[in-house]
Amino acid sequence: RTLLPWKQVNKKLRGRGEKMSARRKERAIEENKEVLSEEEERGVEEEDFEQAMREAASFTAARRKPAPSKRQITLKIPEAVDDFLRNFLRRAGLSRTLSSFEAEWYGSAQKLLTETLAMTAKGIFFIPDALTHRQLLHSELETVRTETEMLRQEVLGAVESLVRMQRERDFHRLLHRRVAEDKNRLIKDYKELKKHRESYKPVLKQLDEKYQAALRQKMLITLKMDRVKSITDARVNQEKSQIKRDDINKCNSADKSAAQSTMSRHPKDTEFPTYSRVVNAHVAQVNSQNQKSPSSFGLSCSIRAHKLPISCIDLHPRKRILASASDDCSWRLWALPDNGEKVGQLLLTGEGHSDWLSGCSFHPDGAKLGTTSGDTMVRLWDLSRGCCLLTLSGHTQPIWGCSFHPCGHFLASCSTDRTAKLWDLNSQRCRLTLRRHTASVNSICFLPFSSLLLTCSADKTLALWDARLGVCTATFHGHQHPCNHTAFSLGGNITASCDCCGIINLWDIRKPALALATVDAGPQAANQVVFSPSGKMMAVASSDSLVRLVEMDSCTVSSLSGHRDSVQSVKFGHEGETVMSAGSDGVVNIWSLQNVSMDDLTETS
Repeated sequence: RTLLPWKQVNKKLRGRGEKMSARRKERAIEENKEVLSEEEERGVEEEDFEQAMREAASFTAARRKPAPSKRQITLKIPEAVDDFLRNFLRRAGLSRTLSSFEAEWYGSAQKLLTETLAMTAKGIFFIPDALTHRQLLHSELETVRTETEMLRQEVLGAVESLVRMQRERDFHRLLHRRVAEDKNRLIKDYKELKKHRESYKPVLKQLDEKYQAALRQKMLITLKMDRVKSITDARVNQEKSQIKRDDINKCNSADKSAAQSTMSRHPKDTEFPTYSRVVNAHVAQVNSQNQKSPSSFGLSCSIRAHKLPISCIDLHPRKRILASASDDCSWRLWALPDNGEKVGQLLLTGEGHSDWLSGCSFHPDGAKLGTTSGDTMVRLWDLSRGCCLLTLSGHTQPIWGCSFHPCGHFLASCSTDRTAKLWDLNSQRCRLTLRRHTASVNSICFLPFSSLLLTCSADKTLALWDARLGVCTATFHGHQHPCNHTAFSLGGNITASCDCCGIINLWDIRKPALALATVDAGPQAANQVVFSPSGKMMAVASSDSLVRLVEMDSCTVSSLSGHRDSVQSVKFGHEGETVMSAGSDGVVNIWSLQNVSMDDLTETS
């Protein structure tokens, strides 16, 4: 600052003093007037003044320009006094005094600034002088500039992010449009293809119906051909046997007279054929087959045959046709899958029984089917026409099973009424009633190529009968529990029986006194037992939902699992390469040899 002349300084000081005194007088007069006229409003004005001071201080603390207050408080020391004293001391040459003054003056100013800031923080507000106010504003300005710069950087970053997000949004919108267009196009194509498929449905349905009809017609024609062939062969055999009949009648005159004395004859009764106990070529060929290992069987196909439990299944004598009898009062014929197929074909359904079916058996010529039921009836069905040919009634309680004589003219049945009956299909009457068992007769079967009949009962015994005379020739004792089923091997000398605790006994019909072997397939019941065509393996239907395979040489037992409920019936295929089982779950499972070449399977005539 430049030093002013002494006179000018004095004039300025005087002018300022006069102005200050005039202002003070005016202010005092105004204050007196206000006191006299507005004594009641003084408290309100003081509150307004304090509120204005607080708002100004808060604006200052918030880094904003403070609003002008109604009243201004000036400091006791004017702003130009420090300059006057500094010029005076320099002119007088009092340099040390000047240094002391400047040190104390600036120190007090800094102290005043610090106290001002502290009082502001504590909530005590007052209006600072111009220098302090300038410094405060300067610091606030710097802070605002710093924050402005930071905000500018953040805004720039936000702008960049916004631009990037807008670009991504546009990109995704474009992709969405493309996907929507592809979706609409695919929906359009799908609707067109659906309409196209709907247009083919009637044609496919018609073709499928034609195919099913042709398949049924083919099977029926085949059955008719087999029937005609069997009738022709029977006639030829009858003509050939007519020549030998006189000699046979002479040799068996004693047997005939005994039979006539015990049985009443009918004009249409059929004579029993005479069989030799020599094993024919078919049996010899089957016995020459290679033995299959039980572990080589695997589940190849499952057929949902019935909704209710299946009680019995039987295989056609020559074709891959399976008959199933169920608790739903019906029987069905199924064409078994071949050449790797996985689905069986339903050929025929028969209904006529009024109660659950317990058994079914194919006629030896394959053209007829015998069924037994809980309605105490035995029915004979013509498969070529799909109708019932004959109904045999005579049992008083439910019938468990039936078996055809090898010649096809006789049918044997067993019942809960503790009897077994032999029916003549030509005369359509009961030829014999076999009474020996003391409990339900659960199973019956003819010995292959003979007139011997084997029954098993809940009285824990087996009985061997001569069907020509109706006499019991042997009784087998050895089971400790009720017997469920019995079966012959194809050779005819070995028979097997199973009971309700899973025990399987092997018998030689020539030595009925003692069982040859005993196999434990328990602890649950064994419902049915059957020999393989080679006679080297047995299959057992068990109530624990397993099919057990027993090797005859070692009597080792293996299991096949695939049913969800108890297994009721089991059969071997014509060549022993498949095992078929059915159970209470209504499913027929087909087990085939796995990884076996065709050279290992010997075809039988």
